[in-house]
Amino acid sequence: MQPFTTLTAVAAPLDMANIDTDKIIPARFLRKHRGDPGYADLAFHDIRFDADGAERPEFVLNQAPYRAAQVLVAGANFGCGSSREAAVYVLADRGIRSVIAPSFGDIHYANELQNGMLPVILPEDDCQALRRELHERPGAAVAIDLPAQTVTAPSGRSWRFEIDPAYKERLLKGLDDIGLVMQHIGAIEAFEARRHADMPWLA
Repeated sequence: MQPFTTLTAVAAPLDMANIDTDKIIPARFLRKHRGDPGYADLAFHDIRFDADGAERPEFVLNQAPYRAAQVLVAGANFGCGSSREAAVYVLADRGIRSVIAPSFGDIHYANELQNGMLPVILPEDDCQALRRELHERPGAAVAIDLPAQTVTAPSGRSWRFEIDPAYKERLLKGLDDIGLVMQHIGAIEAFEARRHADMPWLA
């Protein structure tokens, strides 16, 4: 998993609340395999494209200044709905490293952390202020500093966010569940060797 320390990147204002996982990746695409050609283009498919497959020009990620965005600033309850981890895969494969919102669906929040993305919770008023700046300065960058736990707007205004210390440590080191276990592989192997020596009949 790619570590997350600091990120300065184009941010897109997503003026929508209650963006559920079916909006992030519609259920009919869940049979698609991550890594298939065009997988990243499935992100927000039904609100990015019309029925004929043409881009909707009003959708922010279809607008030139925001196409390369690595940060989304959304409304409340981002990632609500089903627990599908593909909703994180498709965002990550599209290049999104962080989502800033007033609140998240609990499972989606955990899935982002598990896959090296940083979900940042800021108060509603602060998210609105940040989105206003991004609308006023299309293509502007937001700076996110995980060690300092800060988000800095294009204007220089800064906010502090909270994150569980265990999750913070895992992101800084780039550790998913498997990586976390592998840190202790020496102790695990030593335990297994002792158990086999003491209780060979279990083998």
